[in-house]
Amino acid sequence: KTWKHTSASSLRLSPEEISIGESFWFIGSNENNVHAWYYPPLQNQRNLPPLLVKSHSGPTAMARCGLDLEIQFWTSRGWAVVDVNYGGSSGFGRKYRDRLRGNWGVVDVEDCTKAAQVLIASNKANKDCIAIMGSSASGFTALGCLLSTDIFKIAACKYAVTDLISMCNSTHRFEEFYLDYLIGNIVSNYEKYIKRSPSENVNKINVPLILFHGLKDKVISSEQSIAIKEELLKRKIPVEINLFQEEGHGFKDGTIKVDVLKKTEAFFRKYLNT
Repeated sequence: KTWKHTSASSLRLSPEEISIGESFWFIGSNENNVHAWYYPPLQNQRNLPPLLVKSHSGPTAMARCGLDLEIQFWTSRGWAVVDVNYGGSSGFGRKYRDRLRGNWGVVDVEDCTKAAQVLIASNKANKDCIAIMGSSASGFTALGCLLSTDIFKIAACKYAVTDLISMCNSTHRFEEFYLDYLIGNIVSNYEKYIKRSPSENVNKINVPLILFHGLKDKVISSEQSIAIKEELLKRKIPVEINLFQEEGHGFKDGTIKVDVLKKTEAFFRKYLNT
């Protein structure tokens, strides 16, 4: 096997080139206080900036404020970014995390939507340029947002969870009962699995969407992203899919990661006219 080695970079960022995450609390689902990290755009703007809403992958993980070069990619190009610790995130106590019990696809979706609404209301975002991005589990949340509200004008998803039935039937042993916690037992909550699966509700997506998936993904089949693309094409919704021959679940190749960012930015600019 041939291993690719990338030498240490000599790149240095000055403090002026880094957007520092600001701790941000707002009223989210069920009138609960919800935490997020808000990253202001670096470029001076005469108009309100476009906003990118993102959330962590892994429903009960958490968003942190360490240096994230993908976030800096956006802020250096004039975007504001909000990284949402929706109800269910760890790090804020058991009660906060248990907000997601049985409510994945509901609480996370509403909290991400509320974050955007609050930033629009406080004149920190252009209401006509609101994007959402997600990967894997947060891709499920991003798609859920498109199904339930028209506040988001465009979206990007990497190897997103789209079919909860398939996920339940194929999940690995370590997470065997995770969906029981997040949604409920599939036997007694089958309708919830259908109702919350983006794959079953593609007809509700009405905004441009760009998709990325690795053909070696053994967690979420690339066929799920392809199926979303095909359904959107039937309705003439702008959609683009990028498939990577050697990537699995979670892209590893740095060149591909950069390519994904550049393709996403170009797609957003094309349809948002930013």
